[in-house]
Order: sequence, then structure tokens, then C-alpha cells
Amino acid sequence: MNQQRYIAAIEISSSKVIGAIGVTSGAGQLEILAVEQEHAVASVRYGQIHNLEETSMRIGRILDRLEQHPAVSPRRIKSLYVGLSGRSLRSIPVTVKLDLADDTEVSDEIISRLREDALRTAIDNTLEVVDAVPRTYHVGKTETQSPKGMVGNSISATFDIIVCRPEMRRNIVRTLTDKLNLRIEGFVITALACGHLILSNEEKRLGCMLADIGAETTTVTIYSHGCLRYFATLPMGGRNITLDLTSLHLLEEKAEDIKITSCSALAREGGSSINLNGLRSSDISNLVVARSEEIVANILEQVTYAGLSEKDIAGGIVCIGGGSRLDGITELLSRQSGLQAHWGQLPNYVTVSDHRASSAEITEVASVLYAAATLGNVECLAEPKKEELPVTGEAPEETPAPPEESEQRPRRERSKIMGGFARRLAKIFAPPEEDDDDSDIID
Repeated sequence: MNQQRYIAAIEISSSKVIGAIGVTSGAGQLEILAVEQEHAVASVRYGQIHNLEETSMRIGRILDRLEQHPAVSPRRIKSLYVGLSGRSLRSIPVTVKLDLADDTEVSDEIISRLREDALRTAIDNTLEVVDAVPRTYHVGKTETQSPKGMVGNSISATFDIIVCRPEMRRNIVRTLTDKLNLRIEGFVITALACGHLILSNEEKRLGCMLADIGAETTTVTIYSHGCLRYFATLPMGGRNITLDLTSLHLLEEKAEDIKITSCSALAREGGSSINLNGLRSSDISNLVVARSEEIVANILEQVTYAGLSEKDIAGGIVCIGGGSRLDGITELLSRQSGLQAHWGQLPNYVTVSDHRASSAEITEVASVLYAAATLGNVECLAEPKKEELPVTGEAPEETPAPPEESEQRPRRERSKIMGGFARRLAKIFAPPEEDDDDSDIID
């Protein structure tokens, strides 16, 4: 981050769409100026867009409100970064190797060749590779995480290949580029961005887990010896608890309110008193505790799936996401695992000047913004051109000025007529159907 730039980002979570604009400084600081969000349970499921038209209208409204924010206006959003999160995202470990001439010094080019080989690794053709994250390298027989400059006759590396269903990115491109005529500067894997921003180097070296408990998905990333070791997305979250409460003849909105204000993930003594709407506290508690214990059990089981044990994550469990704010959820994680669990916080070099936004609620989009700010020198916002007066100082005749590029696009609420733009991007993604494989869920 070498200069002040405006960055825009959208994060499509399992129940809502949230957009933010931040400004970076030369000192590596990020100030989040404006945040807007809309709930989108009907059009976004498990982090994937299902209704393109409805989602495009919601995103259009978010972007319009962001542009109207006093700290942003009169700038217009011309491009943005997109956070990727959803149930099909997960990691697959692969190992690749290159034979070298004797006494070859490992260069950036050799390391890049390894990564390209990892990205080309044959996988299930229903999945798309979106990133390759290095875990460890071997130069000859020497293990290292910093191979550049070492000398040997071979180099191998284990990468965590991050994959997802192709329609995840394809639907985002169709929504933002085709319908809203916005350029996507890049995709950021939200979970990895959160791990980079929220977790300390000490936690990663000790080994730790980051659990992002959302509405319909829970993303688990595990770090060991300073690097990513495991990444998976579970199709369950806080909304499952809410839906359980609707079985007590409550509307979902009322059930959500009761969950937030009156419920705990921990079992309570007694509980026979009458609660709101004539419901017994014990009936509510039984549902909330049972589902919370199921979510926690599945989170902790990922340690086993990663081939690790609790001693390998001595740095503890860090929780983010709206579902982690349920009273007692971090304590339940601590009790069940024997590890310290706590809420993650934004570092002090990321500040939120939009006082309507809670830092706990915007952790994911803030992480995407910060990651985007480190990817290059892109400016996502455009300033309107200023009219110049004639040399005489007289006011110019009122002639219609040509609209700027950002003003040429139609109102976003009528975005459905914008089909056809950037199909050259969208056509590279195949459209297989999403499955309902819940094989990683334990009862």
C-alpha cells in the first residue's frame, strides 16, 4: 500500500450481501469509510447467488447508498473486489515436484512454476481451482517455508488447492458484470483473508483454528506451524437454530429476535418459567442447546479430518461471524475442546469511521478490503470531472456535458437490461448443478 487509494468490496455471505468502501494510506493503514448491507436469504443460499435479478437489485441499492455516503460522495464506484465464501469452498492438499540441475539456486521463477503445476493438478471436474496456498517446501531433503535462495537438485512443495463449484464465480460475474456493468478487479477468498487479518503470527505458529459461524454456513480454517493446514465449509450455522425455534409456532423474525436477546448455547438449571408468547424457557433452551452442541461438534471434528489433534492447535479457537455472537458459544467450544476460545477482533491498523457499523459485524468484508488493498495499486472509485471556466472568467453556455463513464450505466434498479457485457469472462465457467452432499456432517 504505497499511496492513498479508495477500495470497494462486496462480500456475499450465507444470508446477506455487505458492501464497503475503504481508503488506504501509505503507512499501511485501512480506514473503512462506509458500510451497507441487505439481507438476501431468498436470493443467496449457502453463500452462492441463486437469483441473479434479485441479488443484482440488492447489490445495486447497496452501491447507491455507499456512493451517497458523505465520506464517499461525489465519487462513483467503477470497480470492486469480491469476497468468495460458500459451502462448496474447501481445500485439497497436493504435492508437486521439479527436478533441477545440480547446485541450482531456487528463484522466484522456479517457485512460480511449482505453483502453476499445483494449479493444473487434475481434480474432480465438477470443481474449479481458485487458488493454491503453499504449506511447505523441500529443497533436496531440507524442509523449509522460504525456499528462495537455497541450492539443490530438486524442489517439491505441498500446496492446499482451494476449490469451489464453478457456478459460484460464474453467477457473481453474471450479476456484477452483466447486470450492473461493474468491473471485478479480483476475487478474494474470504476465509483466508480473515485468517491473514485476524490471526496473529504467534497463533498460527502455535497452531490455531478460525471458525467463521455464519447464518447458513460455518467456515473452518486450521493453521499449523505458521501456515494453512486445512480449510472446509460446513452447511450449518446460526440460522439453523432460528429455524428450530420456528417449530414452536414462531415466525422466523420473532424466533431470531428471541435467539439473540434471550438464548444461550449452554444448558441452564431449571427453566420452567413462561417466556414470551407463552413459551416455556425450557422448550426454547432445549432446542438452542441441542443445535449449538451439534454445530460445535462439527467444528471440532474438522481437527480430526485435518489429520491433527487438539495439541496441534495450542493457539486456541478464534471465532468470528454473526453466529459466534450467540451467548455461550465460545464457552461451549472451550468446554468441548479443552482449548481457549475467544472472539476475533480487527487489528488497530484497520479503523471503522462509519459509526453505524460494528467491527464485529464487518470482519469478513473488512478482511476482503484489506486483502484487496495489498493486491496492487487499483483505484476503485472515480471522481467527477470539474468544469473549467473560460479564460475571460465568464460562465460557460449551458450545453449538455457528455456523461462520464460511471454515469452512462443505467440505474441499477433497472439492471436487467445490461445483459451481454463481459460474457467473455462468464463463458469460461462451466455450469454444473450444486449437490447436497452433507457427508462431512456428524449427528
